[in-house]
Amino acid sequence: MSTVDTNEAQDLVLSVRNPGITLDLGWLTCQRINRSAAERRIKDLAGRRTVKKQWQAAWLLRALTCIDLTTLDGADTNTNVTRLCAKAKSPLRTDLVEELGVISPQVASVCVYPSLVEVACSSLNGSGIPVASVAAGFPDGLTKLDHRLTEVVDARASGASEIDIVIARHWVLSGDWHGLYQEVQAFRQAAGDSKLKVILGTGNLGNLTNVSKASLVAMMAGADFIKTSTGKEAVNATLPVSLVMLRAIRNYYEQTGFPVGFKAAGGIRRAKDALMYLMLVYEELGKDWLSEKYFRIGASGLLTDLSRQLEHYITGRYSSDRRHPMG
Repeated sequence: MSTVDTNEAQDLVLSVRNPGITLDLGWLTCQRINRSAAERRIKDLAGRRTVKKQWQAAWLLRALTCIDLTTLDGADTNTNVTRLCAKAKSPLRTDLVEELGVISPQVASVCVYPSLVEVACSSLNGSGIPVASVAAGFPDGLTKLDHRLTEVVDARASGASEIDIVIARHWVLSGDWHGLYQEVQAFRQAAGDSKLKVILGTGNLGNLTNVSKASLVAMMAGADFIKTSTGKEAVNATLPVSLVMLRAIRNYYEQTGFPVGFKAAGGIRRAKDALMYLMLVYEELGKDWLSEKYFRIGASGLLTDLSRQLEHYITGRYSSDRRHPMG
C-alpha cells in the first residue's frame, strides 16, 4: 500500500484534532494481522533503508526533536527532574550545535509522574517545551476508574499539557471493545484540551490482531496519539507491533480524515533503532508525520547515543558517553 498523499488539502486536515467517532464493531471484525508478513516487511526495511553522512545527521537531529525525555523511576526526586529539564532545553553540546550550523534543538517534551509535574513545569518555564505526565494507574491500569480519572484531572491541573494514560488490558484480552471505548472516552473528557496519548501495553495484548483492534478503538474514542508501551512490560516497543499500529493510523486517517500520532516507547536506546522507527513512519504515513506533532519516541538513554553519533559525523571519532547529556 502507498503512503498517504501530502497535498494541500491534507496539510489543512492535519491541523485538526481527532474528535473520535462512533464505535464501529464491523470495522474491527475485518482486522486480521499476519505476523509472518509483518516481520518480512520489517526485515525488508532493515535491508533497504540506510542513510549516511549529512543525511544521517539530519535524521539524527529529527529523532532528537521527537524524544519525550522521560524519567519514571521510583527514586525520582525534584533534583533529578530539574536536571532532566535542563537536558531537555540543551540536549546537544554547544560546540556540536555550532559545528552542525543548526539552531539549538530541543526535545519534544519531558515526561514525569503526576507528583512531579509542577517541578517540571517550573523548570521548563519559558522554554516552550511541554510537560507530559503518565496517569490512569500507570503502568498497569488496574486501579478503580474514578481514581484513574482523578489522576488525569490532577495532572492536567498541575500543568501537564500532555497526558499518557494506560488502558486496562483486560478489555482487549476479553474482547470487550465497548468497555475499552468508554474508558478511553472518559479519559479524553478528563484530559480536556491536554493531548491524550493512549498506551496500549502491546506486550500484554497477546497477538498483533488485538494490537490492531485496540489501536482502532482508542482512535475511535478520541486518542490524539497511540503509544506502544509503558516501558515496564517484559516486551516493549518492537518494529512489527509499530507497523501494525501505523497501518491502523493510516486506515483511520483514510476513513475519517482525522490524523492521529504514534509514540514508540520502551527499550529504544540506540540511534540506529531510532532511525528505523523514523524510516518506518516515513514509509507508512509520509513526511507529514515526521515531526514531534505526530511522532514521538519515549526514551531516556537514547539522547546520549544520538549525541555520540552526531559527534562522530563531525569528528570521525566516537567519544565517551560521559561527554554527552545523559537522559
